[in-house]
Amino acid sequence: MEPTVLGGKLASSLVAPLVKKLFVTGGPGAALVDRPVRLTRLVSFRGEQRTLGEKEVRGLAGRLVADALDSPGERPFPRDEATAVADALAARLLALGDLDMDDVQAVRLGHRELAARLRTAAGPWDGLSADAGHFLDSATEWACLHILEFFTRRSTFVARTLVEQTRGQAELIAKVDELITRVPRPDARDTAFERRYLPYAAEQYNHITIYGIDLRDSPDRWPLEVAYLSLEATGDEERTALPGERAEPEHTVRLAAEHALRTHDRVLLRGDAGSGKTTLVQWLAVTAARDGDRVPYVLPLRTLVRAGTLPAPTAFLTAVGCPLTPPEGWAERVLTAGRGLVLVDGLDEIPAAERHRTRDWLLALIRAYPGNRWLLTSRPSAVRPDWLAGEGFRELALTPMRRADVTTFVRRWHTAARAPEYEALLLDSLHTKRDLARLATNPLMCGLICALHRERRGYLPTGRKELYDAALTMLLARRDRERGMEAVDLGEEAQLELLQRLAYALVLSGRTEMDVATAESIVERALPSVASAAGRGDAATVLRELLLRSGLLRRPTEGTLDFVHRTFQDYLGARYAVEEGHLDVIAGHAADPHWEDVIRMAVAHARPGERAVLLRRLLAADTPRLTLLALACLEYATALDPTVRAEVEARAGTLIPPGSTEEAKALAEAGPLVLELLPGPEGLSDAEAHGVTVTASLLAAHEPAGALAVLRRFRGHPSLDVRRQLVGTWDRFEPREYATEVLDHLDRTALFLTCRTKAQREALPAMGPWTHLTFLGDHPITGITGITDCVTEPGAVEELQLVNNTEVTELGDLSAFASLRLLLVDCRSVRDLGPLTALSLTALLISRTAADLTGLSDLASITHLTVAHRLPGTRLTDSLPAAAPLKYLYLGEDAVAGTGLRGLSHWETLQALYLSPSTRLTAEDWAEIRRLPQLTILYLHSSLFPDSIRTMPTLPGVDDLNLIALDGGEDVSVLAPRLPDVRTVALQAAPGARLDGARLATLFPDAEVTLE
Repeated sequence: MEPTVLGGKLASSLVAPLVKKLFVTGGPGAALVDRPVRLTRLVSFRGEQRTLGEKEVRGLAGRLVADALDSPGERPFPRDEATAVADALAARLLALGDLDMDDVQAVRLGHRELAARLRTAAGPWDGLSADAGHFLDSATEWACLHILEFFTRRSTFVARTLVEQTRGQAELIAKVDELITRVPRPDARDTAFERRYLPYAAEQYNHITIYGIDLRDSPDRWPLEVAYLSLEATGDEERTALPGERAEPEHTVRLAAEHALRTHDRVLLRGDAGSGKTTLVQWLAVTAARDGDRVPYVLPLRTLVRAGTLPAPTAFLTAVGCPLTPPEGWAERVLTAGRGLVLVDGLDEIPAAERHRTRDWLLALIRAYPGNRWLLTSRPSAVRPDWLAGEGFRELALTPMRRADVTTFVRRWHTAARAPEYEALLLDSLHTKRDLARLATNPLMCGLICALHRERRGYLPTGRKELYDAALTMLLARRDRERGMEAVDLGEEAQLELLQRLAYALVLSGRTEMDVATAESIVERALPSVASAAGRGDAATVLRELLLRSGLLRRPTEGTLDFVHRTFQDYLGARYAVEEGHLDVIAGHAADPHWEDVIRMAVAHARPGERAVLLRRLLAADTPRLTLLALACLEYATALDPTVRAEVEARAGTLIPPGSTEEAKALAEAGPLVLELLPGPEGLSDAEAHGVTVTASLLAAHEPAGALAVLRRFRGHPSLDVRRQLVGTWDRFEPREYATEVLDHLDRTALFLTCRTKAQREALPAMGPWTHLTFLGDHPITGITGITDCVTEPGAVEELQLVNNTEVTELGDLSAFASLRLLLVDCRSVRDLGPLTALSLTALLISRTAADLTGLSDLASITHLTVAHRLPGTRLTDSLPAAAPLKYLYLGEDAVAGTGLRGLSHWETLQALYLSPSTRLTAEDWAEIRRLPQLTILYLHSSLFPDSIRTMPTLPGVDDLNLIALDGGEDVSVLAPRLPDVRTVALQAAPGARLDGARLATLFPDAEVTLE
């Protein structure tokens, strides 16, 4: 930035008062000592007379930056960096208090070196543009100039050797201020014009026009800043090998399309019809105009070629209809200075004969005006790959939109259209309807789908045939016509006839790609019957026209072609098959999943009688998949024999909705087609709702987006089984997306959230607090992305389970979970339970651990305790918490190997006892149980049969009996007389075992017996 410009932004009248506020008036020891005063005692925000805080310093810096931006003339840097620049300047001013020097030393340094010291003390400030960084450094030096002036005026004890420097600083400031007022800015006329042109360009191109859409309630222009979507571009790049290195092969690079010109000044950007090329050109123009770093020229070739002569720079604005008149020679001065951004759009939209002339025009401009940035857009097949490679142009290609891009586009479109009520419905359809999702791969098609969906008030047309028809009309005819291009050689019907023959050939071959020679032979055979195409040249010429203008074909590699969307291939292939009466061919391929969309499209094109025949053929196969395919076809059948419709619905009704887990698994085997047929949650029972979520979960591996759309609909369901299913299927989806879309909306009541992976753990902060958490596997408690770091509100957690964790060795870090009531410890490396005394636990479950369990005796608040490891001592009172009011106690495996049940009767509060010991119980052990006055619930493992059961006495008061892991060979009959008060009996079979529930029920005639 020139000194005159900088001065205009930071004149002394502005800087001096602000700098003065940074220092105390009458610093300590002024004029009373013979040595200089340290800076740390001079600055007001560090000295003893503190009057200015960090907040005030930041305010001063912010005011200085804001005044610089608002002053007349060219902005020194983009306005959106104002906050960052102000923060950086404040940090440098605050660094005054950290410099280890006195005022004399500071004056000797001079203002530039002092500024350098402040930059070093404040540290680097990343992320600023070059202009912003230059302004920051200049502003720092200007402030230091005034700081030194302040020192020299203030310090009455400054040595005589500094007097001349003091005068020199004041004289320099006065001269610069005088220069500011006397010297005008150069190129004032150019600057004045650019102040008008840049806002005009920013406004002129700040909209998106959707051509070819004829919908009543959908405007065709949208604010660009609302609707713009950043797309991805790819290109091949070869890294130059250093001396001694091997040359590396070309590799594909990916970058945001709007960053295409950041590393290369010349770019040829290719993209299919509707891929967003023109929108990107507009975005680059708008952002350049707003930032002011480049002067944009948008040059649509379809407009320029009409004049016959391609324009010179002086006519750039006139050629595109800009009403502003620039100063004479302005455009040449801009380009000579390398400040231009030349955006040449639509090489494919001009006749082939004009392209060589256009190339010569473009190269002449580039050679005459080096240093500018140039972007040329084209469809892929318009020019050969090396068309501009010799001139240093980098080639990039726009990629299809990803699912996340489609979602973003739909949301922004509905925001721009002020139609939020239709957004969720359309997203659900896009995620569950596979053929629709395959169509929505570029902004043009997404815009068409959004507009048609809104036009139909949130309802896409039956079978979406109208959608395909509208898309084809738009791509084949209306879009070029409405963009003001010359009439195309082939009419819409002629293009359709040729395209559908190519599509049917691909469908029959089971492929999506064919070589150009085969395509030319198909076109050649068709030409005699297509009158409007017959006189347009040979087959190769007509095929090239289709490739270039139809927007439906592309050439992925040299010598091959395919359809830009597989759904168009299926649609057009089915259309031709129906016209030719090939329904038997279509029905014969029904078992092939790749023909599903062809069959549905055939139903859309067929006459009512043909539809009935085709649907009956599907039902005759009597398989779940083809029955469901017939059901999916119904929405494509506008007119159909009601008997056939009823038969299809009846047969499919036995499959959907699934009423059990087994039915859900069987339904999922029919494939992703099922997702768009799944109902609910309205009108479903809890069992059916659970079945639907199981089916969708199983299909997530094949169609994650569709499965997520179905599961999202059930996130508000009250059933615990449904909510558990939604939690349990987290592993099948991208963790953060599923967390925000589904998990965060669930009712947490009685629901544990299980984290199995690091990614799931790191997704926890994206949700509200969970009170019940399980961490399965090795999860660290502390550290970056540890449990305590990811659980943003540990105080809200009430139940925590650490399962199969070999990494945790210390439990003291759990103190952060102040509200924890239940803890499961399955950590083999934990050796000390003592730290748990800091928690007010009421339930503790100890599984695999190396701890000696001596710390249990101090857990006086425990009411529920599970222990499977050997307890120390000879009695239970030696190791279990004697003061705890235990109500539930689980003693399993080796827990009582050394103690037996001796001392158990000490806990008179026990209400439930679970026994699964690996050692035999004696009569003395059972006597301890008999002395428990409140015991009503008893769990007995099958390992107690028969030896331990033989010594079992009568246990009056027990009314709830649970028998665990029965294999069917146990003599359960001995229990009935020994448990005279039992009223409920639950029998649980061991894995793989089958129990005779009816026989076992007769053993407890006075109890309700259930078999699990």
